[in-house]
Amino acid sequence: MNAERKTWITVSIFAISMGLLEAIVVVYLRELYYPGGFSFPLKAMNPELISTELLREVATVIMLLCTGLLAGHNGMTRFAWFIYAFAVWDLFYYVFLKLLLSWPDSLMTWDILFLIPVTWVGPVLGPVINSITMIVLAILLIRGNRKHQQRLNSFEWMLLIVGSLLVILSYTREYTSFLLTKFSFEELFRASKTKDLLDFGTSFVPEHFDWLLYCVGVSLHWLVLGLVCMRIYSCKDVRSKR
Repeated sequence: MNAERKTWITVSIFAISMGLLEAIVVVYLRELYYPGGFSFPLKAMNPELISTELLREVATVIMLLCTGLLAGHNGMTRFAWFIYAFAVWDLFYYVFLKLLLSWPDSLMTWDILFLIPVTWVGPVLGPVINSITMIVLAILLIRGNRKHQQRLNSFEWMLLIVGSLLVILSYTREYTSFLLTKFSFEELFRASKTKDLLDFGTSFVPEHFDWLLYCVGVSLHWLVLGLVCMRIYSCKDVRSKR
């Protein structure tokens, strides 16, 4: 077994294990707060517990970043391994939730995705598509970097960043708009308003996901996939003609 194959297996096992660990944490949280099954509106949580949950999310991202740093051999492959580990972790998080809790009921079930910097809410289908896109991009970058030293150019980076911002906005827009019906934009960042924000935020019930915004963002990601794929195959054609 060559070194690259070992890396694929090791990173995959690590990310899948993290997905299981994350799902187990959710099992405990739902047993405490949603014994009858998770649904909106949310139930009020202790502010200290929310702070702990935020730290857990930060720690999770740091662990996945470290995985990319250890697995890659340059900046591009480190980025690729990071998004691969992130995507596998997220996919298997839902797989294990389904096995452990028989949830979600469908890919259109609403879920809370992240809490940083505000609550991200969307149908499960959203992060599933994002994860599949990241896995494909990671595979292209890792395999393309192996022989052709493929790197994303500035235009492709711009597409990725803008697409990611649009996807994040689609997850956070409705919840943020809901908060702005009672609080000013400045008050959202005031520590003195934290308890009031939490109390009001628990009454939020998602109704309309911005699929248009989401699809535009994902389309930009897929455009990057196409550009990278075309460049890799054009390099192969050039090499085969020599």
